[in-house]
Amino acid sequence: MVWTKAKVSLALSLVTVFLGVSLADLQVGFYSNTCPQAESIVRRVVSGAASSDPNLPAILLRLHFHDCFVEGCDGSILVNNGAISEKNAFGHAGVRGFEIIEAAKAELEAACPSVVSCSDIVALAARDAISLANGPAYEVPTGRRDGWVSNMLLAKDMPEVSDSIEILKAKFMQKGLNAKELVLLSAAHTIGTTACFFMTKRLYDFLPGGQPDPTINPVFLPQLTTQCPQNGDVNARIPMDRVSERIFDKQILRNIKDGFAVLQTDAGLYEDVTTRGIVDSYFGMLNPFFGPTFESDFVEAIVKMGKIGVHTGSIGEIRRVCSAFN
Repeated sequence: MVWTKAKVSLALSLVTVFLGVSLADLQVGFYSNTCPQAESIVRRVVSGAASSDPNLPAILLRLHFHDCFVEGCDGSILVNNGAISEKNAFGHAGVRGFEIIEAAKAELEAACPSVVSCSDIVALAARDAISLANGPAYEVPTGRRDGWVSNMLLAKDMPEVSDSIEILKAKFMQKGLNAKELVLLSAAHTIGTTACFFMTKRLYDFLPGGQPDPTINPVFLPQLTTQCPQNGDVNARIPMDRVSERIFDKQILRNIKDGFAVLQTDAGLYEDVTTRGIVDSYFGMLNPFFGPTFESDFVEAIVKMGKIGVHTGSIGEIRRVCSAFN
């Protein structure tokens, strides 16, 4: 058998399905010798772009999540390879930030040609975005290589806003992530917005007779229907965190606890015994003095997510531009 790039990548993907998070050898400071300015270049590009777009932190964080949940963290979502491009999948609707990754890649290619992968840039940009939103600072293990496959059909199992908590837990488990990591990564909704398109069913067709989701706090329901009126603009956007949409904190979990979750999937976290207990753990009387710390737990979760199905060593490539295979 002749092993083409596509066949090798497919084989690795099948292995990832069973192993979840790859045990590949990523390390903090991977580029310290080959491109010591790599992380500072990414940080500068992200900071510059965020100065003119306050929504950029949420955009780059979402891009990292969507990249990792299809084919692993391999930059596959960045590729433009025609109608079959992964980024065209319905599950990736609204994902943006590609031009920021490409801008950082161009500067890195000028400084260190063919050294820094696009998949690492995505992970680093998400880290810098969180910091810009007053979230926790953390170190990103790097050394990822870019994948050889980008196909929208592979994104059919992305988490969706209509998924039940059972389906969400199963989808995360397939990626090697547990219920606690589901809660923590969902809490990334503390920054950013969602389109009214994703609210229509929850507000106007959740129960027979056109009734809304009964888990929505009665005080909150009129606010949501005002922001997303029936038969209104489905592309209008509303904050996912009603209190602090541009600050990375645990307020989103308080919203979920009190019935002020915007997304159905976020609200579902409080309907399941296991995930409800995890949400509550961040609001105990002794927290944060003796209980878990949301910020440190989130860092552990996103670093673990960033290791899903990664390519290292001689597997994969270092793209010259992020939108095309070499």
